Amino acid sequence: MYAERPIDRRVTPHYDRGPGSPIRLLLNVAWLICGGAMAGIGWLIAAAIMAVTIIGLPWAFAAFRIAMYSFLPFGQEIRHRPGAGVLSTLGNIIWFVLAGWWLAIGHLILAGGLALTIIGLPFAWAHLKLAGASLFPVGKEVVTRI
Repeated sequence: MYAERPIDRRVTPHYDRGPGSPIRLLLNVAWLICGGAMAGIGWLIAAAIMAVTIIGLPWAFAAFRIAMYSFLPFGQEIRHRPGAGVLSTLGNIIWFVLAGWWLAIGHLILAGGLALTIIGLPFAWAHLKLAGASLFPVGKEVVTRI
């Protein structure tokens, strides 16, 4: 009934498609070299310290999620988990008072320094996303952006 339209191959190719795209790989490798590995290790150490104490265990899971995100931030995003409820809000308030604000300030300082160069702009954006995640990490999930 309807004729199938031919695919137009003259369209500009999209290099940022899927989790294994070359642009995301390049940005993640450059991120790790330029300080992302240190941020991830810092978050892993924070998660380990929290996991040692029984009372810090709920925040340890959130810190571990942020650590995994901070190792490879390009191609992923942090979203609010739909099932997060009142306990997540309470956990975020406690986190904000004890640790969240100073972690966010650290990421904001790094983002400001990286934003001074054109090459550092994508990394500054990643630090801004990490600053937002470090303020209220409980009830969030890291998902792959497709």
